[in-house]
Amino acid sequence: MILRPMVESDAAAVIEANRANRAYHAPWVQPPVDRASFDRWFASVAAGRTVSMLGSMPDGGVIGVLNFSEIVRGNFLSCYLGYYGMAAFAGRGLMSLCLRAGLIHMREAVGLHRVEANIQPGNLRSRALVERLGFRREGYSPAYLYIDGAWRDHERWAILLEAVSAVVPAR
Repeated sequence: MILRPMVESDAAAVIEANRANRAYHAPWVQPPVDRASFDRWFASVAAGRTVSMLGSMPDGGVIGVLNFSEIVRGNFLSCYLGYYGMAAFAGRGLMSLCLRAGLIHMREAVGLHRVEANIQPGNLRSRALVERLGFRREGYSPAYLYIDGAWRDHERWAILLEAVSAVVPAR
């Protein structure tokens, strides 16, 4: 597994993977599936407002995407985490590895203290993923995000980055 910063030249591979996984992603997330939507999304990365990371296999297969957005410095040192994986790699622990490495990067390289992830209650795989990594449920937000044509409730999960270990527990 390789985790690295997303670059603009990743557009074709990410768009292709997202198109192939539309049914898998709905209604949880709506990632870019064409060049125009990729460019709109990537503008936030290029402007430094979002840290986006691409998880891939050595052969180039896209495992998933991590987005650390709304980064706040000062006394807060926090951000939001959005992520999505591809169906072909589900259930193999690869997104756990990607997220663990991404969280460590945000602590060590970016200097953050806390990361928050908002997850729809029915997204059981995503909830299990953050629980395995040590996130704690902090609350519930009704009609929190507009996704796939509807306002969706979300659970708020967060982790203090000091608690993230580079040691990967046995499965």
